[in-house]
Amino acid sequence: MKPPSLPLTRDLVLIGGGHTHALVLRMWGMDPLPGARVTVINPGPTAPYSGMLPGFVAGHYSREALDIDLVRLARFAGARVILGTAEGIDLAARQIHVAERPPIGFDVASVDIGITSAMPDLPGFTDHAIPAKPLGAFASAWAAYRARSGPASVAVIGGGVAGAELAAAMAFSLRTRGRAAEVHLIDRNTALSALRPQAAARLRHALAAQGVTLHERANIAEVTATDLTLDNGHRIAADFVTGAAGARPYGWLRETGLALHEGFIAVSPTLQSADPNVFAAGDCAHLTRSPRPKAGVYAVREAPILFDNLRKRLSGEDSPRRYRPQKDYLKLISLGEKSALGDRFGLALSGPLMWRWKDRIDRRFMAKFQALPQMPQPPLPVPRAAGSADALGDKPMCGGCGAKVGRDALSAALSHLPPPHRSDVTALPGDDAALLHTGGTRQVLTTDHLRAFTEDPVVMARIAAVHALGDIWAMGAAPQAATVSLTLPRMSEALAERTLTEILTASSAIFRGAGAEIVGGHSSMGDELTIGFTITGLCEAAPITLAGAQEGDDLVLTKPLGSGVIMAAEMAGEASGDWVAEALTSMTRPQGDAAALLSGAHAMTDVTGFGLAGHLHGICLASGRSAELVLDAIPLLPGAEELAEKGIRSTLYPKNRAAVPGLSAESPRADLLFDPQTAGGCSRRSRTAPHAWPSCARSASGRR
Repeated sequence: MKPPSLPLTRDLVLIGGGHTHALVLRMWGMDPLPGARVTVINPGPTAPYSGMLPGFVAGHYSREALDIDLVRLARFAGARVILGTAEGIDLAARQIHVAERPPIGFDVASVDIGITSAMPDLPGFTDHAIPAKPLGAFASAWAAYRARSGPASVAVIGGGVAGAELAAAMAFSLRTRGRAAEVHLIDRNTALSALRPQAAARLRHALAAQGVTLHERANIAEVTATDLTLDNGHRIAADFVTGAAGARPYGWLRETGLALHEGFIAVSPTLQSADPNVFAAGDCAHLTRSPRPKAGVYAVREAPILFDNLRKRLSGEDSPRRYRPQKDYLKLISLGEKSALGDRFGLALSGPLMWRWKDRIDRRFMAKFQALPQMPQPPLPVPRAAGSADALGDKPMCGGCGAKVGRDALSAALSHLPPPHRSDVTALPGDDAALLHTGGTRQVLTTDHLRAFTEDPVVMARIAAVHALGDIWAMGAAPQAATVSLTLPRMSEALAERTLTEILTASSAIFRGAGAEIVGGHSSMGDELTIGFTITGLCEAAPITLAGAQEGDDLVLTKPLGSGVIMAAEMAGEASGDWVAEALTSMTRPQGDAAALLSGAHAMTDVTGFGLAGHLHGICLASGRSAELVLDAIPLLPGAEELAEKGIRSTLYPKNRAAVPGLSAESPRADLLFDPQTAGGCSRRSRTAPHAWPSCARSASGRR
């Protein structure tokens, strides 16, 4: 008898994907705490590394080199990722609030959201400037501005080290691209005052060498689309303005009830706030016993302390470690070109050697997240039944439609069922839903169940709801009612309540948006999360089936292909977080509007587990027709073709390919015709819209 896995009993929520939390996730993946469920909340799938930002601005690094992929990192850590911005913490209810989703319960939480350099009190800044922090939006805005042609005029507000680095990098970048540029660095006081005199002098010299104009003791009265106006009336031309003037906390922290220092979360040496179950680290935290400036070096060195203390708090231990920050640290300051300034202990050295040192440190830090360690898999038991290893396969089983039984096995099993005897049940073999007659009402009935492929139950619930509704929409019916079937992984009653609330709230919103209601269901506990729905729909007219395709019809696809290969790659740690986020967004997008537009189709199905080729093959067989596909016209999700070129396939791909013989095309794009889709798009045949291939692909399941 195999030993049981421990049930989940505690929720750890990491708010923000800052450097400290990124390192904590990496350490967690190497040494997880059994029984703890980990969640990380971040506005996007990546978190930029601040140390490489000046190098990116100067053009020494690509945009991709700047980002920590939180989706991939969370998969390694066994954590769920919630892509959204935290808006509040309810300490009494033990909940985190994120826009457009149910509250997220926690037992222990940690905050690492960084800072902002926004200047909302400066007239015109919000409309015409972009703060240097948060880094992601700034990096994207700068990349777009740098790619322009013609003269450039740039202003950086804030004459500290961060502002000086940005100004020097911008001037170098624009000059090397052949753009005539004026770059201004403005400070209301004396610039570079935080540096020792020798280091400040070297940095001033570097700014001058890059052609940066320094304005000191200059008060800005207004920012416009074309310039800055000083309080003495002087105007500084600038069509790209950024703010790097100090560190500002996010305003929502004031509403949490936590003890703050100038808006930052006050923490003890154990990194605990006034609430011992809420920790904080990085720039958003204030070390009450040993205050330090906002610098990435402290965030990095807090990570082992935070990791240990979170584990101890979750496990009930009361012996937290104390963080003792160093009094001084090596400052490596980028000088625009591949040269840097090193400052420590009163010594200041600059030149290419310092740049190589800084570059090596930065790349070594990022390598921690790009080359995640391969954790050993538990060995198979010996002895074991013959064929066990072959049935297990050499890669994890996909979730969603990638986990379905192959078409041949399913068809063979269904062939043993007798035809219906009831006169009010119309047999539609292989179609998307069954047709029932109740009095004068035509009702369609379907069921679908998905094995989870993402750790976020809210996203999984939305996908499962859209996926199941696909069968109803594909029949040309209006969704009516749904019952829920859930299997939760083993967990405590408190975590089960939190998870059920998230799932039911999220799925109910999808069904109500489609005009249906959840009317009941069943729940149980097992090894993993699965979510399913049984749905009824009403047909005003005859349902749209597979059998109505006519000669000359055009094929319309309503979602792009590729969700299967992207999620298979995500499970293997091979997919970009941006690609995964796009795929999840596509899968959670309802198709009611598309189905209404396609209501006049001759034949329609939803593209799900058997791929576009398999479901189109079903239409062709039922209708006695053939079809022609133009590969270049078929829309794909970002990253799908690139992953297919690498040979990545969903576990259902071989069975899908074998079920549709005779296709002559051989290419990665052609292979995606057999990619199992989850919550994919409607495929319909109609005489309208010649050669129309809109965007997308949707899914459902049921009796295939």
